[in-house]
Amino acid sequence: MSSGGSTAREIKVAHSPDSDDAFMFYGMATNKVRVPGLKFTHTLCDIEALNRKALEGYYDITAVSFHAYPYIQDNYAIMPSGGSVGEGYGPMIVASRNIPVEDIAKVKIAVPGTMTTAYLALKLFAPDVVTEVVPFDEIIPKVLEGRYEAGLIIHEGQLTFNKVGLHRIVDMGKWWRDLTGMPLPLGGNAIKRELGPTLTTACCNALRDSIQYALDHREEALQYAMQFARDLDVQQADKFVGMYVNERTLDYGKDGREAISKLLEMGYERGIIPHKPNVEFVGDTAVTA
Repeated sequence: MSSGGSTAREIKVAHSPDSDDAFMFYGMATNKVRVPGLKFTHTLCDIEALNRKALEGYYDITAVSFHAYPYIQDNYAIMPSGGSVGEGYGPMIVASRNIPVEDIAKVKIAVPGTMTTAYLALKLFAPDVVTEVVPFDEIIPKVLEGRYEAGLIIHEGQLTFNKVGLHRIVDMGKWWRDLTGMPLPLGGNAIKRELGPTLTTACCNALRDSIQYALDHREEALQYAMQFARDLDVQQADKFVGMYVNERTLDYGKDGREAISKLLEMGYERGIIPHKPNVEFVGDTAVTA
């Protein structure tokens, strides 16, 4: 890593234990992508736990839900690569029976966390909805058990819910696209401002190189990601990774960045988010809706 026997600077990186994040960080996690003088250490954590840790400023680089960003914007900037964006698809409300959409507010919905973007989209869609937080990987089983009438699912559940007999009631990504004409930005990677410009630039380049490496070496990166692909076969995992790691993961694009601001501004205007969003990417001045 570094020469002359000097100790490498540790950069604490955290992301969620799902196949798309594993694919994205494959290059960095396996030292295919290196930065002289830096040592990236990786922690895998449920996205809601990562959102909460980001409030404490615990990790140098962390995956976060965009819903969480206004709460951490003073300490973190958004990295220009690493976004998970739904192109007309995203988190879903699923149920064991076909619930009319207009009745969504009448049932209790299991949600993966109140700081997830899925939750923000749900509250924009149905402000009066009744929710209860359940770990994301327990939502489908608990809906099947009848503990909840409906669940808000994220991650690989988006491809497996129908195999176990659940019905899709609303796809939040499609609803958002129909409402705004925009993609639904779900999560991204944020970096601590206190690292300073030199370290920040090096880390941003490393993340972009890691994503590019995985896209260029898809088969080996996918094999690595399979250990995190809950209940998916290789073909499904490849599809899921393709949904959330693609050209837009390398660069959000103008519409992707505008969608982040639009989503958070709507959350603020509707009283879901108490802090006025100040969406700022590394290398940019603040972007506001």
